[in-house]
Amino acid sequence: MQQIPVSATTCPRNTDDQKFSADPRWTPPRSGARVVARERLITQLLDARRKRCIVVQGPAGSGKTTALVAWREALLPLGFDIAWLTFSPDADDSTHCVDYLVTSLAQIDPSIGREAALLGGRGTDDEAVERTVIALVNGIANHPTQVVLVLDDVHHLADARNHEALQWLLDYAPPNLHIALLSRTMLPLALGRLRDQGLVLELDMRDLRFTAQESEVFLKAQIGEIPAKEARRLHQLADGWAAGLQLFAIHAKLRQKAGCAGAPQEAASQIQLHDPQAFAEYFDREVLSRLEAPEVELLIRMAVCTRVCASLCVALVANEQDAAEVVALLSRLDSDNLFVAPIEAATGAEVWYRLNPLFRETLLGRFRARSQRDQRDVHMRAWAWFRDHGHPDEAVHHALLAGDTSAAADLVLQVARPLQVKGDLRKLVALMRMLPEAEIETRPGLRMWMAHLHLYARRFDACAAAIAALKRDTGENDTRPRYRLTLLDAALAAQRDDPDGAMSILPELLRTPEHSDGWIIGARNNLLSWLYMHRGHYEDARRLQLDAPPLIVDGAPLVGTNVGTLSGRCFVGFSYALEGKFTQTERICRDVLFEAEQYGHAAADASCFASALLAEVLYEFNELDAVRKLIESRADLLERVSIPDSVLRVHTVLSATHWLLGHRLDAFAYLERLDEYASQRDLPRLVAWALAEQVQRHVSIGQMDAADATLARLDALAASIPAERPGTRAEVLVAAGQAHVDWCVAHEDFEAAAIRLQPLIARCDERGWQRRAVRFGMQAAVVAARLGRLDAARDGALAALRRGHRLGLLRTLLDADPGAAELIRRVLADERDDPVLAFYGARIDAARSAAPASPARAATQADARRAEVLSERETEVVRLLSQALPNKKIARTLGLSPETVKWHLKNIYGKLGVSSRDEAVARVRDFELGCASGEAVR
Repeated sequence: MQQIPVSATTCPRNTDDQKFSADPRWTPPRSGARVVARERLITQLLDARRKRCIVVQGPAGSGKTTALVAWREALLPLGFDIAWLTFSPDADDSTHCVDYLVTSLAQIDPSIGREAALLGGRGTDDEAVERTVIALVNGIANHPTQVVLVLDDVHHLADARNHEALQWLLDYAPPNLHIALLSRTMLPLALGRLRDQGLVLELDMRDLRFTAQESEVFLKAQIGEIPAKEARRLHQLADGWAAGLQLFAIHAKLRQKAGCAGAPQEAASQIQLHDPQAFAEYFDREVLSRLEAPEVELLIRMAVCTRVCASLCVALVANEQDAAEVVALLSRLDSDNLFVAPIEAATGAEVWYRLNPLFRETLLGRFRARSQRDQRDVHMRAWAWFRDHGHPDEAVHHALLAGDTSAAADLVLQVARPLQVKGDLRKLVALMRMLPEAEIETRPGLRMWMAHLHLYARRFDACAAAIAALKRDTGENDTRPRYRLTLLDAALAAQRDDPDGAMSILPELLRTPEHSDGWIIGARNNLLSWLYMHRGHYEDARRLQLDAPPLIVDGAPLVGTNVGTLSGRCFVGFSYALEGKFTQTERICRDVLFEAEQYGHAAADASCFASALLAEVLYEFNELDAVRKLIESRADLLERVSIPDSVLRVHTVLSATHWLLGHRLDAFAYLERLDEYASQRDLPRLVAWALAEQVQRHVSIGQMDAADATLARLDALAASIPAERPGTRAEVLVAAGQAHVDWCVAHEDFEAAAIRLQPLIARCDERGWQRRAVRFGMQAAVVAARLGRLDAARDGALAALRRGHRLGLLRTLLDADPGAAELIRRVLADERDDPVLAFYGARIDAARSAAPASPARAATQADARRAEVLSERETEVVRLLSQALPNKKIARTLGLSPETVKWHLKNIYGKLGVSSRDEAVARVRDFELGCASGEAVR
């Protein structure tokens, strides 16, 4: 459960999913059969295929896109995976821009953008955009082949935040990413470092111009034989400009069809083309004026859409032309190379077409000269067609241009549920942003969705305010809307880690309206499971999920999303994990992860939840490498999309894993990160466990002053929890009790530790926290042994072992106390006749004896050479690492964002051949690499 959704007005599920291949934003134009092969230019591009960046700058019609389409075709046989994205003016929004990048790369492999997509729509601030870019880059880095990303019409991006996003993409790009930027204007990007490293190819109009020979070949391909002298004249008149040459060819073909002699020569004598404006004027005068009136009318109406197909065109002209005529016209325009081309790899019953941007600009000029009434009429027809064919984003866009904001709002309300069922809340966010605020405010259903989207984006105060306002405006007898608000209230409590607050609305939560659909039932079940678990009623939580009828929405099973059956099974696994029954948890989580892969993005929430739970299982079973592989690279993502319970597990498990591997800096860093995350969101339970674990780490290495300061913070936190939050207070007191016991043991005050341990064991038993009870039971046995109470020590250890065996625990027993392993060995030596305990003891001993990968290894000259390639900024980061500063403080010190610091760390680890902060600092110390001031890192 990442967010608990709320029902909205339902509509039939859209089964006509929009295909990438039908959208011109993510597909290159199809290369024409008569386009001249520009071997000189393509050779340059092929030679640069492994550079980080290729910049192609030139005016409209200079052949940028055509050249890159040919380059793309040349790269495909070489095994490159290629994504294409054409920006339009509406992309100049930081949310749209990054979402488009994610979508384009997802065409290569959905896994590339899976984690970045989860972050989409959860914020538009710089840090939110940067972390999304980093998640996308991580996905690219994990892709097994070379990736080329072609970004066309980048000049449409004017927002500085979009420029920053592209800059991050360039700066953070892994070695297998190569970016081509096509623009009419200079790009405001810093390419100096890449230039110095020889990683940039920059092409401009001088490179894009046709040579005289290329111009002649092009003209012959377009209009047949032409004297070489006349071809040279046309080349000179067009100055090698591709669009000018194409217009000469069009003009000549039109005159040839009209039976005029000397067409090329006449074209040369009449036309002077050197810029896009002249191109538009000529096209308006010499091309459109020669077409039939119905053809021109169709083209003008087509221009209002970024893509068209035959049936859409028929709708745009109000059925004045039939489909056969439209198909014939589109085919003829394509075959005559008249700036209309089918979209590459189009699928389905109809072929989609796109207009050349210059052609479209000319046509739109005519369209905008018409009356507002006529313009609205065409947009209304476009809106109706896109609505009826399942393309809500384009439908809403045209409805707003038609001035029918009410229809646009109604459509968003209609498609909100299907989008959520598909796990595409990012698109819903984008649609809601398109609507005028007044239209949202007049529709309770849209206000409900806005509250839900506030929850999705972690804007909790805004969500609470929206819920309160809706409650005031919703009558007591409006059962269904009131219940949806109850679900939202409970979901907000879950995200705020406030089970006590959720308990106050439990009676309302239990009054489910009759005939509620699967979505409502799934949301209710997950919330109740979460609430029951925090009350210690684990069987009730499981029974609620296991006995529930199938979840059906619009006649289909609801499996994915955060309320489907996969998330429900995660809650069953979560209930076992809270009890400490990790064998059952592991089975459930592994099955969920396997099935989530089959459902893709719609099951991403369940996948994140299962990953966090499985990581805790793997740590318990001492599979440390598997823990890091599963969640370390996803810690940022899990922190931002998961419920607090998952975040708590991710950071404490990663801290414990690094501690066992000898990475003390990393172990503390994860706890400090958990502390900061929880403090910013006012989550005292998570803060308490972060502090308790820090106390245990500090006392184990003799840092008593730090332990005292942390313990004082923890005591103050425990004292601050009001009585109105008994559940939170109880758990914070357990965390504080654990920290005090660890402090007493470190100071050899074993009597005080023994006194404190018994109430802790009783409290854990009362709440069903069996794993914690085993941990404290084993610690109590070790304390008893140190006090000389050997019988009590033996009995306590055996009780903990038998209970631990039933639960499948390993690390819990070993982590209870440094002396636990020796006590277990001595106690089991007297229990040789018990084969079960003997077998269990062998497993525990094997876990204790398993030598984790050592962070230290012999330095070689190759290592030294790798270390020496650290940049000045990376060396500064390592210097601050050696001072045990967390990422946030390093970022503030260097004037960077925390996301940038994380990226530097990843590069540093790769260059040094290490996998942790401790190893990086040790390696730099080994080679005495100088920091920015020339001093050795100390």
